[in-house]
Amino acid sequence: MSAAVTPRYARHTGGLMRSVYLPRTADALAFAMSTYGVPLLVLATTRSAALTGAAFALEWIPRLAAVGWAGSLVDRRGAAAVFHLASLGRALALAVGAVLLHFRPSGTVASATVMVLAATTGVLTEFSYIAAETAGAAAGRRAGRRAHRVQAVLLGIDQTATLAGPALAGVLLLAGPPTMLAVITMLSLLAALLALRTPPSPVTPAHAPKGQSGAGLLTGWRTIRSLPALGWLVTGLTLSNLATGLLQAAGPVIVVQHFGQSTTAVGLVWSTAAAATLLSVTLCRFTLDRLGLWPVGATCAALASLGCLAAAQAPDYRSYLVLVAVLMAGEGGMTAVLRTLRSRLIPPEKFGSTLSATILILLLPFPVAGVLTALTPTDALGHVITICAALQALGLFCAFARLRTDPALRT
Repeated sequence: MSAAVTPRYARHTGGLMRSVYLPRTADALAFAMSTYGVPLLVLATTRSAALTGAAFALEWIPRLAAVGWAGSLVDRRGAAAVFHLASLGRALALAVGAVLLHFRPSGTVASATVMVLAATTGVLTEFSYIAAETAGAAAGRRAGRRAHRVQAVLLGIDQTATLAGPALAGVLLLAGPPTMLAVITMLSLLAALLALRTPPSPVTPAHAPKGQSGAGLLTGWRTIRSLPALGWLVTGLTLSNLATGLLQAAGPVIVVQHFGQSTTAVGLVWSTAAAATLLSVTLCRFTLDRLGLWPVGATCAALASLGCLAAAQAPDYRSYLVLVAVLMAGEGGMTAVLRTLRSRLIPPEKFGSTLSATILILLLPFPVAGVLTALTPTDALGHVITICAALQALGLFCAFARLRTDPALRT
């Protein structure tokens, strides 16, 4: 029996590698470098903590506006086409930004360029992310009972990229902003080319009404409301993301101005956190088989809450780095639970719209975190993070207490 199954499984894994895993790897690395690198770029270019927080908000607000359109477009045109065009557009935007910063490395033009880049890359990255997630969910459905393993691999790819991306962005920034942007441009081009291998995903029939942002989000919202397990988990993670987003937005300010470290040290924080998350996801890949979704999710929720509360009071850079890693390890486990749950529960023909609504809810805290960072004095950031960490702990406790007896998380 094993001799018959092994070649088939190997062929399946090889097909996933070429059609799903490799495109996702290139896009995830470009995603991580732009998400964490652009705020660093703003701080290096403008030397302003307020503008760094504003850039973080500007990076996420357009993403929220694009989420509904992205989900509807993926449902109608397919994941592969949207993935390809979004990655190609991001490469073009980054290339233009690199040229402008090469000739105008400082001043008003440079400041305007990095702020526009924050908004542009945020929008295009959201389109490519939703397309890639839809392709990954389709691969998980094809894997049947091994769906959680596919999701664990995809999450591992994301966290490996997050491990390498911030550190690489910080190192490249030492060579100059154009160099960093040129590397992200090449990764985006590679993702666009590899996306052509992505298998087609289910699409909305041609005779259906034209998809609109509001209609797609409404469909997704109704689907979430019809799935209580998904709704409660999304609610808890939304409150958790407020605390995580604040640590991300305030990270450059805390590490550079409060702890007196370099921009490279900022990247090291998130690379270390990604390494811890990758380890957490690897463990979850096996523990989910044995323990189920709820025990793993509840344990990771407790770990994330305790890590964030402690990180808010970190006395020095080293303890801050370790505690952020603990927080993100817990977040990684909860994300593996969320991805597995939504790939099981969401109907394939509504996946793009429901994924868009889910992501929109989960991303709402990030621009709020950017605004909080921009408005909060540096010496008061610790108090604000503590309040958000308390909200995170309360939200996750309520969510997992409600889900304790839900059959969707007991399997």
